[in-house]
Amino acid sequence: MNQQRSVSELPKMSAASQVERAVLEEEFNWLLKEEVHAVLKQLQDVLKEASRRFSIPTPGLESQLKQENFILGSSTMDQVKGVLTLQGEALIQADINLKVAKSSQVLHFQFREDKQWKLQQIQDARNHVNQALQLLNSRDESHCFKTGAEVNKLMDAVMLQLTRARNRLTTPASMTLPELASSGLMKMFTPPMPGDVMVNFYINPSKLCLTVYQLHVLPPNTTKNFKPTGSSVLHSPGAMFELNNNRFEVSHVHKVECVVPWLNDTLVFFTISLQLCQQLKDKISVFSSFWNYRPF
Repeated sequence: MNQQRSVSELPKMSAASQVERAVLEEEFNWLLKEEVHAVLKQLQDVLKEASRRFSIPTPGLESQLKQENFILGSSTMDQVKGVLTLQGEALIQADINLKVAKSSQVLHFQFREDKQWKLQQIQDARNHVNQALQLLNSRDESHCFKTGAEVNKLMDAVMLQLTRARNRLTTPASMTLPELASSGLMKMFTPPMPGDVMVNFYINPSKLCLTVYQLHVLPPNTTKNFKPTGSSVLHSPGAMFELNNNRFEVSHVHKVECVVPWLNDTLVFFTISLQLCQQLKDKISVFSSFWNYRPF
């Protein structure tokens, strides 16, 4: 008797599961047709705001891109003070005062009139944002997404560009001291930078940073263990390097920095965009897990 009842109930269970499947397929189709495009529109709006922060002037209208002055001060006895002028991705002026250690002498340097220094981190981050926007623009509202895998592929590609953009701002390039000493940055200043001073500019993560290294030459017959220092974002006193048959040691390091508000904005936009991408992927995965688990 019990066995007959269970057999007669099987068609009902199957019908119920078919209804459930039909409802889920309808919801999934709505997700692909409507919600995906709504999220893509949100992403475009957020990333357009991020891109606008990196705005590049049109040729002949360079003056339209705002110049911003940032005053740098140091907590270490005011050894270094400076004013940096940023215009988009370019440092168009740097005015630096350095109080030389062990003397009261103040050295003053500024960029030559014909020079400006491109901050590669900002340039790269902007390019990644624009690539993410191009990916989104390639799937306008007329595009019909057929599968969840297609949506996931697009989200992965967008997330890759956004992660790269964020990493460029949060991870400054490591450099060896010889690389820094021979970089074009050392030729930007008037009067020329003396041989025992080096500077570096970088972004980390929404701060504009200036590092000044003071050096002393190690005597050729030094008994000190000479160990060249490898790559680093920030080198410490005691770091050694060799350049043009001379050996140097870093005697003093001064780091000053200031927040660039619009870079902070872009990092927030990256976080929001990555969350939107992940949330859409999570919704897709809910349906995918259902199709993969069918006990009936």
